[in-house]
Amino acid sequence: MQGAVDLHRPHVEALGADFMPVKKPEEFDAVDAFILPGGESGVMLKLIDVFDLWDSLERNLKSKPVWGICAGSILMAEQVTNPKQKSFGILPIDIERNGYGRQIDSQNTQINGYEVSFIRAPVIQKVDESVETIASFEDQPVWVKKGFAMATTFHGETNLETPSPMHRAFMEMITSFYASKAA
Repeated sequence: MQGAVDLHRPHVEALGADFMPVKKPEEFDAVDAFILPGGESGVMLKLIDVFDLWDSLERNLKSKPVWGICAGSILMAEQVTNPKQKSFGILPIDIERNGYGRQIDSQNTQINGYEVSFIRAPVIQKVDESVETIASFEDQPVWVKKGFAMATTFHGETNLETPSPMHRAFMEMITSFYASKAA
């Protein structure tokens, strides 16, 4: 309903997967995995409440692979500050909204050799020891993973070179998740 959704389509399709934007609880049940896009987490929370999506979304996010990007990573964190707000608590991380500054402070940089965008990006302040840090920027974790939940505080989808390493890692996570269920 809000955020950078369609930019993921070419990355997902480059990996041979189907891309499907979802907005309704019955659609949540139909997908194999979720990308919580970048956008504005406060607006996302308001829309989730207005359309009474919390329970269905929470159930699905906790039972399927999920990747949160920027605002999506905020929605996945256990603790959110600047200001404090509710979240799904999927990843044991503490995150500060807009930790890298305002819109004017947005920047592009290389993460693992791939150009990404930090757009009013959050900062992961604390990572539980059970969480793997895949990449850091300015001595802060910016790409983390635990089990079948992954978060990036930057936007890899803004780079038109497809698929991004982040999308590739997410697809590998999805494949591993469903292989483990079949075993």
